Amino acid sequence: MSDIRSGVNSAALSGLLTTVGSMVHSVRKEMGMTLAQLAAKSELSPAIVSQIERGKANPSFTTLAQLAHGLEIPVGRFFVGHAEPASPVVRSGDRRNLKGVTRESVGEAVHELLTPEQNGLIEAQWIVSPPGHDTSATPFHHGGEEFGIVMSGKIDVYLDGERHTLTAGDSITFASTTPHWYVNRYEESCVAIWVSTPSAR
Repeated sequence: MSDIRSGVNSAALSGLLTTVGSMVHSVRKEMGMTLAQLAAKSELSPAIVSQIERGKANPSFTTLAQLAHGLEIPVGRFFVGHAEPASPVVRSGDRRNLKGVTRESVGEAVHELLTPEQNGLIEAQWIVSPPGHDTSATPFHHGGEEFGIVMSGKIDVYLDGERHTLTAGDSITFASTTPHWYVNRYEESCVAIWVSTPSAR
């Protein structure tokens, strides 16, 4: 499983982990949650949340996604700087890779941020799911709403156990509070655009 250290050199690693930890701590305090409450809401152990806040953990993308859902913020917020972007445009060659894996990686989906590096009310991602990609072991369940459209390939989207097979041109919208996961059991990669909104505070 890819973690926040993937693709980050050792010189920048400490600062990155510290920044993520500080953000988790700050947002948690803003929401008036205890560490134990955030852990329960994120479905993580208090020990892991504590280590992340102190910059001592090695969080996977899934762990960061769970924390983002618990904090009701877009997961992309963990990967952006404090400065606002100079342009609202995100060029295809400048997309931020949220998982630290390349398009050639096998078994891991590539998540690239389509929205600018800023905190907004929506988050859009370009996701490439290779054959065999399966998130059923860690279903997602959080606030907000999601919309996805398949650009090419084919993928199964499960909503509370019910399978919905999407092919090129098909789209789906659902409340993120519904347990959901994704499986590519087919022979080609699935390219899709996913848009999500965090739940309101």
